[in-house]
Amino acid sequence: MSIFTIGYEGADIGAFVALLRKAGVHTVADVRAVAVSRRKGFSKTALSEHLSQAGIGYVHFRGLGDPKPGREAARAGRMREFESIYTAHLGTADAQAQLKELAVLAEGPTVALLCYEADPKSCHRTMVAREIAKPRKSTIVHLSVNNQSAPVDRSRTHDHSSEGLAAT
Repeated sequence: MSIFTIGYEGADIGAFVALLRKAGVHTVADVRAVAVSRRKGFSKTALSEHLSQAGIGYVHFRGLGDPKPGREAARAGRMREFESIYTAHLGTADAQAQLKELAVLAEGPTVALLCYEADPKSCHRTMVAREIAKPRKSTIVHLSVNNQSAPVDRSRTHDHSSEGLAAT
């Protein structure tokens, strides 16, 4: 089983949806704390509508979003601090409940975890994907819009890039 992740940074909604369809994604699991965006088509309601028109489901997991201090640390390039904050957040009752709900969803047809950042290494969605993949020995595939393929991290045999699936 594969768990996909995708960031919409720099993406056009049409290319984004086309990539999800090409990858066979059935449901997008939005793991943003705040599902609004200045990027046209990526706020919760508009995104849900675009996905629905393409036959793709949408679920928002607000409790798995990165807390504001974590987002601020990541934006400032303080990655250890970001990871520490988000790891602590994943230990909260709300995040644990949402992780369980997401894990059940991921047992079904293909799910893609959504957040903003193009680079999965700088986004909490990768940490969420690892939490879900670990007990199932699932493969993590990072989808990339606009040909910004994620590098393969060879230290994690279950974590792969999507170079063949990048939108062109």
